[in-house]
Amino acid sequence: MIRIVKPAAPSVLITKGQVAAQGHCDSYDTHADYRQGTISFVFFDTIYAHDDVKAALRTAQQDKCAFCESKVSHIAYGDIEHFRPKGGYRQRESDELEQPGYYWLAYDWTNLFFSCQLCNQRFKKNLFPLRNPNHRARSHRDDVSREKPLLLDPARDSPKKHLTYTDEMVRALDQRGTVTIEVLGLNRPELVEQRLERLRMLKLVKDCRRSIEQKPRPHSTQDRETIAKCNRALKDAILAEAEYAAMARTFLS
Repeated sequence: MIRIVKPAAPSVLITKGQVAAQGHCDSYDTHADYRQGTISFVFFDTIYAHDDVKAALRTAQQDKCAFCESKVSHIAYGDIEHFRPKGGYRQRESDELEQPGYYWLAYDWTNLFFSCQLCNQRFKKNLFPLRNPNHRARSHRDDVSREKPLLLDPARDSPKKHLTYTDEMVRALDQRGTVTIEVLGLNRPELVEQRLERLRMLKLVKDCRRSIEQKPRPHSTQDRETIAKCNRALKDAILAEAEYAAMARTFLS
């Protein structure tokens, strides 16, 4: 996971999104069934997953999943993920689903990410653990800033302060890192396998550069060109658009 910088919110969220969100808030205030969770809100994916929203997030995230850093569009359409779950939430996976969820944030730009289906549907789902569940915002009238999420927000937090790598394995530096790894399945076997493949490539490039640099000088033109290519490959591996850039940055630091 790396830090994500979002552009301005797409206009559909400011226009239609704000109207829809106000409608949810009005329904909550007017009908006890919404407050008690016996009636579920109907959310409009034509707004929060609008083509403009998806395109803006894909561009900001370099077509990578916000959480696992895998390139998404090569193999799937990708999901629009709600960081704070819109329909209902769980503190722990074993808990019953609590409703309503963060309905007032269903179209909030700060709450939306582009995600792969595995991170969103198989792992995170409705999980949103807090350090102190008693501080959870349960309606639009509560102050969400009182919450202290245990899950890292890649647009607000600095992931490198909480996560690092030992080879291809993500390692936690604190409680938030531990929870993020568990909730998102960041060490799931298929993801570790992909990171290992990338790591092996980086090691080969480094070894190739080292072997040439250790040759007696002066280096030949071909040797200098090969060193330059190795340097470019290693530099490219740590760019934001590169898959698993966080791992590469740790390995090459």
